[in-house]
Formats: sequence, C-alpha cells, structure tokens
Amino acid sequence: MRLATIRTATGNRAVRVDADAAVETGEADVRALLERPDWAEHAAAAAGPVHALGDVDYAPLVPSPEKIICVGLNYRDHIEEMGNTLPEYPTVFAKFAPALVGAYDDIVLSTVSEKIDWEAELTVVIGRPVRHARPEQAREAIAGYTVLNDVSVRDWQYRTKQFLQGKTFERSTPLGPWLVTPDELPEGGWEISSTLDGETMQRSSTAELVFGPVDLVVYLSTILTLNPGDVIATGTPGGVGHARKPPRYLTDGAVIVTAVAGVGECRNTCRAEEKA
Repeated sequence: MRLATIRTATGNRAVRVDADAAVETGEADVRALLERPDWAEHAAAAAGPVHALGDVDYAPLVPSPEKIICVGLNYRDHIEEMGNTLPEYPTVFAKFAPALVGAYDDIVLSTVSEKIDWEAELTVVIGRPVRHARPEQAREAIAGYTVLNDVSVRDWQYRTKQFLQGKTFERSTPLGPWLVTPDELPEGGWEISSTLDGETMQRSSTAELVFGPVDLVVYLSTILTLNPGDVIATGTPGGVGHARKPPRYLTDGAVIVTAVAGVGECRNTCRAEEKA
C-alpha cells in the first residue's frame, strides 16, 4: 500500500495511492492517519473522494512531523569518499518541519551560500509509538519507507562540529512522494540514486548501510519515544557534490532527482531564493 499527503482546494488530505487514483482516507495528512491504531485497515478500506493521479499535488509526506531525525556517515562508500572511518555509533542530527517541501516542489537555494549539495536518502516513517525497542518491535514500528533529499549547505554545515545549521534551511528538503509499506518491497538492498540535470551523481544500494532501519529504530528509541509520523532519514551513499574534485553544487534552474528503487523518487527544480 502507498500513502501520501496531497494538497486540495480545501487543505491537505491523506490519501491511499492506487494504480490510477488517489483516494482520501478522511484524515488531514499522513501523520494524522498513522496516529490511528488501525491506520492500515482504515486506509485499505478508505472510499473517500477520488483524485486522478495526473492532477495530484503532493505535499511533504508528513508536513509537520514531531521529529525529523537524520543519520550521517551511514554508507560505507560515502564514509570512504569523505575520508572517515566506520562509526561505532550512528551520527545523529535533526531537521525542523519548515525545511520540508513536497516531492515535486522547488528547492529553495539560500542566497548565503554557493555550496549547496544533494543527498539521496531512504527514509523510515514510524507507524506506532515505540520506546526501548527490541529488533522485532522496531521492525513492527516501521509504517513504511519514503525518499528524502537531505539538501545540505556545506559551508554552514562545517562551521562547527554540529551539522544542524547546514541541514535545515527553509524549503530545502524534499520528502515523499508517498510512503510504501514494507510488505510491498523485496528483501535485501534497494538501489538508491541521484541524478543532476540528467547526469548520474549517486548510485549505490541500501545494502551498504552501516546501521539499517531496524538498527536505527532500536538505537533512537533508546533515547526517546518514537511516535507515528516521525521521520528517520538513514543517510546518503557516495557521490555527493562536496566530495567531488572539483566540487559540484546545486545551481538555479538545476533539476535534481533522488530515488530509491521500489519506493519512489523526488524530482525538484532548484530556485535561487528571492531577496526580500
């Protein structure tokens, strides 16, 4: 099953995405849907207003998650290209909801930097409250997966040892277009990629993750309760612009596509921020 949040003339709506239509479930967004203990059964049986897929305007999958938790340095090939060693523990930082945009919305490039980078990421969406999870509990707490582009303002990111200030610029982070439930996906690694103006920048497999989705839910739920709609971005593979020689960054008008096979893709045009 695929679930999404779409924009309508009367506000956001949660939908089940079928082969040729999006069917409203009755909730305002995917977070509200996942907060129902019976969300899966409710969404599967939904028979609300129907939207043709060609007319759908995708909002961020979860427009206002309680938590957006990101993991850095989590692909073996990316760790090597950045000159780092494999971590003993996950490198964790956060984003805030104003950073999010829809899967096909424009990415806003801040005027304060010319070193803005792409990062394709498999992303976990939590479907039930979980705390101090064992592996099986962690697996059951995962509602599904989506795609996030962890657009990074590199010079701001590396101003200090804390990444956050370079990771949560407003209207910079595509999330979506939909959530895919785990039963829809094959076992094993899934291809993950990014393409900039038609040129492949990243291509790897989620099998390269140092800490996989279940590992991360176990680890993070030890720190705090994970709640429905919480988003966990699992890290990016090698091929980011900052590590290239010479470096390469996003520019006004560039089109960046970030994809995970079987899950979906974000396709975004970059636009320079309009000065006030």
